[in-house]
Amino acid sequence: MNFPCQFISAGEDFADFNHQVPAPYIRKEFMLRDIPESAELLITGLGFYRVFINGTELTKCILAPYISNPDDIIYYDRYDALPYLTEGSNVIGIILGNGMQNAYGGFVWAFDKARWRGAPMTALRLDILLNDGAHIIVESDTTFRTHPSPLLEDELRCGECYDARLGIDNWCSPACSSVEDGPASAFREEDWKPVIRVTPPRGEMRLCKASPIKVYERRRAVSIIPYGDGYLYDFGVDAAGICELRIMGTPGQEIRISYAEWYHDGILEKKNLMFPEYDFPYTDRVQDSCYICRGGGEETYMPSFTYYGFRYAYVRGIKEEQAVPELLTYHICGGAFEENGSFSCSDETANQLQAMTRRATLSNFLWFPTDCPHREKNGWTGDAALSAEHMLLNLSVEDSMREWLRNVEAAQAPDGGLPGIVPTGGWGFGNGPAWDQVIVEIPFCLFKLRGELDTAREAAPYIFRYLFSLSGSRNKRGLVDTGLGDWCETGKSGGGHKAPIEVTDTAISVHLLEEAGLLFRKLGMESEARYARKLREDLKKAFRKYLIDFSTMTVAGSCEASQSMAIYYGLFKKPERPAAFKRLLEIIHQNGDHMNAGALGLRVLFHVLSEYGQADLAYEMITRKDYPSYGNWIARGATSLWEDFLPPEADAHSRNHHFFGDISSWFIQAVAGIVPNPYMEDADYCLVKPHFIRALAYAQGSCRLPSGWISAHWSRLEDCREGEEVIRLEITVENGLRGRILLPAGWEFEDGFCEKPMKTGTYLCISRL
Repeated sequence: MNFPCQFISAGEDFADFNHQVPAPYIRKEFMLRDIPESAELLITGLGFYRVFINGTELTKCILAPYISNPDDIIYYDRYDALPYLTEGSNVIGIILGNGMQNAYGGFVWAFDKARWRGAPMTALRLDILLNDGAHIIVESDTTFRTHPSPLLEDELRCGECYDARLGIDNWCSPACSSVEDGPASAFREEDWKPVIRVTPPRGEMRLCKASPIKVYERRRAVSIIPYGDGYLYDFGVDAAGICELRIMGTPGQEIRISYAEWYHDGILEKKNLMFPEYDFPYTDRVQDSCYICRGGGEETYMPSFTYYGFRYAYVRGIKEEQAVPELLTYHICGGAFEENGSFSCSDETANQLQAMTRRATLSNFLWFPTDCPHREKNGWTGDAALSAEHMLLNLSVEDSMREWLRNVEAAQAPDGGLPGIVPTGGWGFGNGPAWDQVIVEIPFCLFKLRGELDTAREAAPYIFRYLFSLSGSRNKRGLVDTGLGDWCETGKSGGGHKAPIEVTDTAISVHLLEEAGLLFRKLGMESEARYARKLREDLKKAFRKYLIDFSTMTVAGSCEASQSMAIYYGLFKKPERPAAFKRLLEIIHQNGDHMNAGALGLRVLFHVLSEYGQADLAYEMITRKDYPSYGNWIARGATSLWEDFLPPEADAHSRNHHFFGDISSWFIQAVAGIVPNPYMEDADYCLVKPHFIRALAYAQGSCRLPSGWISAHWSRLEDCREGEEVIRLEITVENGLRGRILLPAGWEFEDGFCEKPMKTGTYLCISRL
């Protein structure tokens, strides 16, 4: 595609905490002698843009076009501009925001020192074909003119300040061009100066194919209470998005809104959004917005170039009579995804956990998977690797996953190393295989659940380069022990885990090498597959030599994470697995049948339990109300997944994270029993392999495979003969799907078989006690 590459900017001055530069208005007027036959607009904004033609906004969504390292990739959007053009005078207008181009609020990750940092800029081209065959091009150049907008401050992680008194009426409409002696807010050509040409960053120019951001819900506060010198609006759920302010204000009335997710003991707490180890004097500006009223009628305002993660909005500067529900509307945002799967059951705790996982996923998927929608907004690679499967099982995130993976590939170092966050300006390398595995996990999951290899084909050179890096990172014992380990272990925040890093790093390495080898084989890359297989076998031998006590079948660390990861990733031989699993059960029982692991261990623990006949124990560990458990989060008021399992007396960290969300995958695959592509041969082949959890009266799940939907619903029958338990299993399969139904041990169909071809129908399953 022939992308416009002449970049313009309002100037070279750019903002900082102590020096604010208003977001620029940029406009260009042009004439058309008649209505065109076609008109296409290609535009980018670094960092963000809003674009208007003749006063009507075209912008696809907030935060357009994307959030990326512009030295890696510069994203463009394409619009059909024809419906907005008219005969005679036309105006194209742009507002530019700082975005990643000037993310000074991301100083913790060195974004304030990024090589590309500078004033916002744009490049655009409007291609117009007239009915007589004439071709008109309006392209970004120094004939565009600029003026400061009322948006005095905008920063992705902090917020915005907007002074409505400075607005220019109809600034992007032809009507404003004829104003001569109008009000002070009217457009005057002499007040606007020419833009300047600037050198763009070095990134590849691409059309953005990630799913845009959409508003899922417009929500009013469930309560409004006096708080401090203002009012506290509680929206009832911890999500992500922006607030629409609607007010009849007086000229110069300043309204400040501070967003947070934690309210306890009468205190709205924002310290969990900070980094206490840094001396940061601008804490009052984190997740904050300011609106200064113009007066003279009802005014509305929504932020343009930021978003917030919050449940509560603390509003100051309003009068008592203005503190009404209509003052604020929460526009809850996320990626514009379709539903790809579902789960529900007779237990409201599990249903809430499924909803919380969905909310955490959407809150953390504005363009790409972030870790949290408030403090960081970073694309942590480990978080995405842990969540890729449950995200794809629930939602149509594939386009966005593919687009972000291109950014991961672009961020790869020449030696094959990968950063822990993407985009990055160079910060965050060396987090270890559990984070780096994302380079394999996304293409693997897309092949497994969508049946496509194009992503793997594109990623293959980067995967192979990473394998060289992984091979070179082994220590003297032939094990891997770099970076982070079983992050956020129960009772801890961050590190300090029981599972040694040698265990978790090497186990994850074995896992990603198995996936990489499979993808290489599917792509016909036999030499690369052999390399992956040889490295995998070497790591397995070293793991078994140094990290397993075969006299007790105990993995180093003697903890739930070590034991379950070694079982799940195939580090025990088949005859050894029953004894290794027995040892895992002993460890769990020693913990009072509570889970006690971090993000890496909990990703596999429940799958191991159900695979070895202990699905009821797994379900109890997840849903029980006492600490630690997922159910305990709900008992403590959680409405989204949290970052850690800390005791009630400990300070909370992020209360909107997704990397503990694999329970949703377990609900769909183990409880409802829908297991897609179990043999990695056919994405339209599926097992129905439910576990009839004793605590449940019914469970149901669904999943969309490439050729159609499959749904499974099981329920207990009350009228059974003595000594029998009966389950009604209902399966609906769309054309093109194939598979088998496998019943749990001890269960059989009416005809005595425990396995059948997967077909639409109702089946009675019997267990004779």
